Amino acid sequence: MTVKMTLTNRKVQLEKRLSELDTRVHDIEHTLDAPVAKDWEEAAQEAEDTEVLEAMGNQGLIEIRLIGTALKRIETGEYGACEQCGEDIAEARLDLVPHAPLCAKCAR
Repeated sequence: MTVKMTLTNRKVQLEKRLSELDTRVHDIEHTLDAPVAKDWEEAAQEAEDTEVLEAMGNQGLIEIRLIGTALKRIETGEYGACEQCGEDIAEARLDLVPHAPLCAKCAR
């Protein structure tokens, strides 16, 4: 049985995820600011790690922007409507991707 999420619950869900991402991005930034090893093997490993961390940080920043937009859409009463066609976004899609700006059809 599926329980339809209220807009208030959805907002809390988005704000919680936003907080988690903010913490993660700040942790990544702190790690990337750490001094680089002088040993070339360690430096090479750190360079690989840096690439992964930067990619994770960038993905986090993208999601932060999408969540911010979704929270604004909640405030303006536009949340849950596809930004492209205006149709309702399926509840199941919002359960999986609560910051989704597009319905499944338009996202394809």
